[in-house]
Amino acid sequence: MTLIPVPTTAIIVVAGGSGTRLGAAAPKAFVGIDEHSVLRHALDGVFAAEAAQVIVVAPAGHEGDAETELLAAAGDRHELARVVTGGETRQQSVAAGLAALWGDVTTVLVHDAARALTPAVQIDAVARAVTADVGVIPALPVIDTIKRVDAGDVVAAVDRSELAAAQTPQGFPRALLQAAYDAASESGAEYTDDAALFAAAGHAVRHIPGSERAFKITTPGDLARARQILDMTGPPAAALVAPRVGIGTDVHAFGGEGVLWLAGLEWPGEPPLSGHSDGDAVAHAMVDALLGAAGLGDIGEHFGTSHPEYAGAHADVFLARTAQILAEAGFTIGNVSVQFQGNRPRFSARREDAERSLSSALGGAPVAVTATTTDGLGFTGRGEGIAVTAVALIYPR
Repeated sequence: MTLIPVPTTAIIVVAGGSGTRLGAAAPKAFVGIDEHSVLRHALDGVFAAEAAQVIVVAPAGHEGDAETELLAAAGDRHELARVVTGGETRQQSVAAGLAALWGDVTTVLVHDAARALTPAVQIDAVARAVTADVGVIPALPVIDTIKRVDAGDVVAAVDRSELAAAQTPQGFPRALLQAAYDAASESGAEYTDDAALFAAAGHAVRHIPGSERAFKITTPGDLARARQILDMTGPPAAALVAPRVGIGTDVHAFGGEGVLWLAGLEWPGEPPLSGHSDGDAVAHAMVDALLGAAGLGDIGEHFGTSHPEYAGAHADVFLARTAQILAEAGFTIGNVSVQFQGNRPRFSARREDAERSLSSALGGAPVAVTATTTDGLGFTGRGEGIAVTAVALIYPR
């Protein structure tokens, strides 16, 4: 059993929004963005950050749904995770989360599940910026022209240089936040966010740069925006971290034994490629691109002739092991694009099968494969072999 050090930071994820403005039948946190819910995406970002106690505050009657999402996101950090039932107001819900903190916790982050695409780097930055007597919020500058209005009349302009749009998570020293909540409970005062409550108790709150991805999903338009961002850039764990790009090439001549294996598929009736393994030049170029992007050597170092266990291995073995190597080194695969040059096999009819097979071997990372000829030029044009180029995009976690 892996022993996880007891963290001194806790993240309270508030998931109690009704979803009324979203037009959803279920609470907002359980509405799907893609194959995963708003809550699951938020938790993926939380668990991509440094280890912390994680408390999900769920609406009454949805504790089981919240626990399912929490455990799926937590993985081997499941011992750090807990679900509690929220109250009628956000303030009461955060108070329920505070009551569930472990004794070792000294820093508390309060995070809205509706800010589902918040990057892990923002969560870590907030946690690091909290001090013993200062709270911290991430914020973005206000770029729109702001007017003060009274009914239908514009009363005055507002100096936007003095304004900032607050995001979450908001971080605080535990002792002062708990005291501020106790005082608010006794007085019956309600505040719009935790920073306002903390400041009302006389404590300082500072801000650090926020992220465009940490917007709050409130309306159908926000949900559409979240889906578009995920389609273009991937999960929040990868956001705001500079991507790394790798290029891989491979060339194999026809002339091996057995049947052709290419792009993770068997091609009956086609001449095989020669090589130490199955000669799958597409998979091998992908491996080099991924390893190169991570700065982890090349295919010869990890799978060459000094590793007889890979003799005859197919693409799924190479790619799954490569994905494991990158994960152990702290990288997430964004996508891989690969093209092979050759007169055969005829590829278009099996493109989707190849992409599905290669993506599955990489744990679901998107893979695109294209094929072209060289109009009879060079060794590929003469039908002597196949040349492949692959480009991989990865992210440090």
